Amino acid sequence: MAEYSALSLLRNAFSGNRDWKPAWRKPDPKPAYDVIIVGGGGHGLSTAYYLAAEHGISNVAVIERGWLGQGNIGRNTTIVRSNYLLPESVRFYEHSMKLWENLSHELNYNVMFSQRGVLNLAHTPSQMDDYARRGNAMRLNGADAELLSREEVARKVPGLDVSASARFPIVGGLLQPRAGTARHDAVAWGFARGADRRGVDIIENCEVTGFLRDGDRITGVRTTRGEIRARKTAVAVAGMTGHVMKLAGIDKLPIESHVLQAFVSESLKPFVDTVVTFGSGHLYMSQSDKGGLVFGGDIDGYNTYAQRGNLPIVEDVMSEMVAMFPGLARVRLLRSWGGIMDMSMDGSPIITTGPLPGMYLNCGWCYGGFKATPASGWAFAYTIARDQPHAINAAYTLDRFKRGILIDEKGQGSTPRLH
Repeated sequence: MAEYSALSLLRNAFSGNRDWKPAWRKPDPKPAYDVIIVGGGGHGLSTAYYLAAEHGISNVAVIERGWLGQGNIGRNTTIVRSNYLLPESVRFYEHSMKLWENLSHELNYNVMFSQRGVLNLAHTPSQMDDYARRGNAMRLNGADAELLSREEVARKVPGLDVSASARFPIVGGLLQPRAGTARHDAVAWGFARGADRRGVDIIENCEVTGFLRDGDRITGVRTTRGEIRARKTAVAVAGMTGHVMKLAGIDKLPIESHVLQAFVSESLKPFVDTVVTFGSGHLYMSQSDKGGLVFGGDIDGYNTYAQRGNLPIVEDVMSEMVAMFPGLARVRLLRSWGGIMDMSMDGSPIITTGPLPGMYLNCGWCYGGFKATPASGWAFAYTIARDQPHAINAAYTLDRFKRGILIDEKGQGSTPRLH
C-alpha cells in the first residue's frame, strides 16, 4: 500500500480522488490464526498493530461484530493526558503519551493529536494542595506538570468566571502542557490501516457467539461467519466485556457496564484553546477544530448496555459548564451520544493473561480508555506475545481484587462509595 504524502495528495487531486486505495482489506476469515482479537475498537486494533510491528506476529484476526469505530473509540471526548497520581497509573499513561507524540508519523496517518494542554481547576486552597501533590508525583514519574495561580488561569482561559462572586471561585489549577486531544475515528482508521499493511485480517460484521474449547483451554471462537481457531484468543471489547466473557463461562468479573454521555454544541468562534476540567464536580470541555464545544461528565450511575443516557446527567453537566463559563448559557446543544464504560472496582484497568488458558483479557478502562489506546495495545501485545506482562502493566492483574492489591486512582471506581 502506497504511503500517504504530499505527492500522493497532489496526484490524486488531479485524478479527481478516484485512485485512492482502500485503507484496509475486507477479507473473509481463515480457518485458523496465531492470534484472534475479539473487538475492533481502538484497543483491539492497536493490539493487532503492535503484535505485527513489535513482535512479528502478523497471522492475526481482529473480529468486530459491526463496523470499525461504532463503539467507544468513536464515542468519546478525545482527551489525551497522563496527569495521574499513583505511580502505576502515571508510568502507564506517560508511556501512552510518548506513543501519542509520534503516532501520526509512525502510522503514516494523521490522528490530529493536538497538545493544547489539560487544565484542572482548583476551587479551594486544600484542592490546590492536592494538585501540588499530584503535580509533584507526575514529575517524579516523568510526566510534565505546572501549578498555575488564579491570575495565570485567567490569562490562559479568558472566558472563565474567575471573579470573587463566582459560585465556585477559582484559586488556581494544575496544567499538563503536553496533554491535549486527538481525532478519535482517525485513531481507529490509522491503527486499522497500519495493522492491515502488516498482514493482519480485519473482519467486520462478524459477531462472536461462543468460544471453542479443548478442556479448559480456549482454542478459538464461534462467530456468525463460522468457527475460527487460534492458539491465542484475546478479548478487548470495553463495555461488552461482561457479555462476551459469559460466552466463555466467566460470569463473575470485577467490572460493571455503565453509560457515559458526551455532548457537542453548535460551532462557535475560537473560544478555548485548551482542555478545561471543573474542580467541584465532574466536567471536562474542549473546542473541536469545527468550533463545537465537546464536553462530558459523570456516568449515569446505573448498569446498562445502552448507548444513550438520561436527562439528569445532561442537566448536571450543563449547570457545571455554565458555572465555569456564564457566557455559554445561551449556546445551543447540537447532539449527544453515549458510550458503554467497563468500570472496574478500583478505577484502574485490567491487562492480563487468563482467566482461562489460551485467553487474554483487556478491560476495566473506566474513563481512561481513549487516552490509553496506544499503550494499551502496546502492553497487551507484549503480554500476548510473551505470555507475561510488561513492567508498565504488571500491576493491572485480574487477581489484584482477590488479593486486595487495589490501584485506587482517586476513587474513580464504579460503585457509589468509590465515585
